[in-house]
Amino acid sequence: MNPVVETMVDNSPLPATHVARLAADQATARRLSDIFAETMEDQGVAASAFEAADGSWHFALHFPEPPNKTAVRALVALASDADTANALVFEKIETKDWVAASLAGLAPVEAGRFVVHGRHDRARVRGGRIGIEIEAALAFGTGHHGTTRGCLMALDGLVKKRKKRRRDVPSPLVGEGREGGITAHARAARGLQNRLPPSRLATLGDLPHKGGGNKRVLDVGTGTGVLAIAAAKALRTSVLASDIDPLAVTVARENARLNKAGPDVEFICAAGLGAHRIRSRGPFDIVLANILLGPLKQLARPLARLLAPGGRVVLSGLLAAHANAALAAYRAQGLVLERRILLEGWSTLVMRK
Repeated sequence: MNPVVETMVDNSPLPATHVARLAADQATARRLSDIFAETMEDQGVAASAFEAADGSWHFALHFPEPPNKTAVRALVALASDADTANALVFEKIETKDWVAASLAGLAPVEAGRFVVHGRHDRARVRGGRIGIEIEAALAFGTGHHGTTRGCLMALDGLVKKRKKRRRDVPSPLVGEGREGGITAHARAARGLQNRLPPSRLATLGDLPHKGGGNKRVLDVGTGTGVLAIAAAKALRTSVLASDIDPLAVTVARENARLNKAGPDVEFICAAGLGAHRIRSRGPFDIVLANILLGPLKQLARPLARLLAPGGRVVLSGLLAAHANAALAAYRAQGLVLERRILLEGWSTLVMRK
């Protein structure tokens, strides 16, 4: 699993991270990760299972504060056995600017046509690709995590699908009578499609769109702003992005400016979807939500109401074991699964209204 690299825009020292690690077989590592992800999420504890470069599997618990080692071992013993619990290794990762220390050693992240890279890799973005630069001093993440990559791949797929359908959607008005190599009815059909409202275009099987400017995109929990920037660049449209953390909004806004997408992305600090700015900009044709299972389930009903007919929502931040719970919540709101992307044990779901 590729590393997740984090930093903060702050002059104060970064807090140390406390980790409990365990080398185990794949089944044990994943089972423990699933159990602890569900039982300790509300305590700020992150659980993960990952495959190392040598093929071995590992389970890890990340604590914001020094954990009670005896209690942690007891919980692992209950979930597995005493030998597994005794094999836990506790470590304290000292304060360090991990982005500055390791970004230079990370290759650019490719997801479809998108390439997320650092300043030092600008020249490595090939023609025809959409580069998104995340400055080390301003990054919460570098895009290497499977959830971000999954969302970028999903967005890339939606852009390609829209372009293909715009070329291929047949018109019921096409008929006989060619003038200048194209039927008169075909020209009339094109004119009609250009005048149709977004909701009607959705029924023709396309994402509501006429050119790039009127597509409506919302990025919930924007973090670095990577997804909002990617949508603005790929779709050539304005994007509304929100985050509950004011610091994230500041960082994302600066990242958008760095990527020359500042005028196209509006960042707001908001919890949930009740903000007036969000409601007034809807309904949305694409909603990107790379957060966690709990918030995704809570947002299912209001998010579905914000989607335009035929609109898509991209859900991520989901462990593979949690994907079905998210699916059930959104299917209950009338959405259907269109695509599932699995990367490094994380699921990204594309659902359509």
